[in-house]
Amino acid sequence: MSLTLTTPYAAPAPALAPREQETLRHIAAGRTYLQTARHMGLSKHTVDAYLRRIRAKLDITSTAELTRLAISLGL
Repeated sequence: MSLTLTTPYAAPAPALAPREQETLRHIAAGRTYLQTARHMGLSKHTVDAYLRRIRAKLDITSTAELTRLAISLGL
């Protein structure tokens, strides 16, 4: 399942890849980048890259905004 977001003020955002969704879920649950990386079997740098892509796709600048988004989406 692909996650596609829309907001009333912006054009539809690109869909997040499954691993990006999983990364977002871990960060929203309060895990650090390192904890997320270990849980997903990735390096911390890969988690950082996923989060940079998510932020770029969704035009989000902070972890707090990412967390709020994940919670509102039920992730």
